[in-house]
Amino acid sequence: MSQLYVVPTPIGNLEDITHRAVRTLKEVDFILAEDTRTSGKLLKHFEINTKMYAHHKFNEHAAVEKVVGRLEGGETAALISDAGTPAISDPGYLVVRKCIDAGIKVECLPGPTAFVPALVTAGLPNDKFCFEGFLPVKKGRKTRLELLASEPRTIVFYESPHRLIKTIKQLGEVMGSGRQAAVCREISKVHEETVRGSLKELEEHFSKNPPKGEIVLIVNGQKD
Repeated sequence: MSQLYVVPTPIGNLEDITHRAVRTLKEVDFILAEDTRTSGKLLKHFEINTKMYAHHKFNEHAAVEKVVGRLEGGETAALISDAGTPAISDPGYLVVRKCIDAGIKVECLPGPTAFVPALVTAGLPNDKFCFEGFLPVKKGRKTRLELLASEPRTIVFYESPHRLIKTIKQLGEVMGSGRQAAVCREISKVHEETVRGSLKELEEHFSKNPPKGEIVLIVNGQKD
């Protein structure tokens, strides 16, 4: 039976992968990977020999029809990204949407994603939150930040190390430097770290301690 499986992969510690994910990757007819070199190391570690094809933001529009055609022909496929859950700030939405439109079953396995452990360990309210992912690099960035200044829910961002200090400073300018926040980096890796404090304190900390690795920035919402 044709089916697309969306399979989360470890964001750090390889032990975070599930038995079900490994079994699925072994059983499908082919795997769509964001980077075959990165995913090749994972597959080799778990002795997964399934044929793998590149499927990333630069080729997904051109490749999606062929993928859907193979699935309509009765094959099964797994979609993986370099780390975490595909389609969360990574390619994946388009092929999922096209499969659904074609009547192909899509199933997403539970598994690793960076923002959930970051949100929990931040120590900020997490009963309600909004996920922003990466902010616009240039066009629309200021407007987006100004809109988020009045957001009452806890806000989750993804950010790169070289833009982190700039982003924290800009958030402080529109939200107030006293707004509480947390920076969680290298989640599930050897050098995992969570730094909590006001936006001003975080700016000062990372100005003295340049950040490295994958980063999730959690910012408290506006309070009445």
